Amino acid sequence: MRLEAEFTSEPFHGEGSPPEHALAARDAAAEAGLETDFGPLGTLARGEAKELFEALPAIAKAAMEGGATQVTLQVRRVDPRTDAPAVAKPASGGAAPVELTDALARLIADVEREVGAKLGDLDRPGKQRAVRLLRERGAFGLRKSVSSVADALGVTRFTVYNYLNREVD
Repeated sequence: MRLEAEFTSEPFHGEGSPPEHALAARDAAAEAGLETDFGPLGTLARGEAKELFEALPAIAKAAMEGGATQVTLQVRRVDPRTDAPAVAKPASGGAAPVELTDALARLIADVEREVGAKLGDLDRPGKQRAVRLLRERGAFGLRKSVSSVADALGVTRFTVYNYLNREVD
């Protein structure tokens, strides 16, 4: 059975070089012989179940020793025909609902905890602060993140772009 593990280590860094803890976790996965795909907010490691499960403690240890304050892990089966995540079909037989990426959802939840409210409940200065925090944590490097953040804030994409541009000026 093939599996893939998606792991993120925090704290996230927005721009520039990846943090040492993220590189250490990626390297531990590669040293274990797993296929890796390194991204700005997380690493994907694929392999046979036995090898992947044996590597997980070393990956977590490398991240923590590299300075991580938290490591989050998701493990899922991989369809052996396509090497893509095996996805359960919805009971209705229709298409699965589109949801925020896990990394972006975690970033939004972290910012909501930090500001003490759902993004949509914030006043304008609060929403601007939330966008700034999300930008600092690299959220806008994710695909379709502006649309997802706009939905969470209850504003248009244009408004999010305005908030982002205001931060750069």
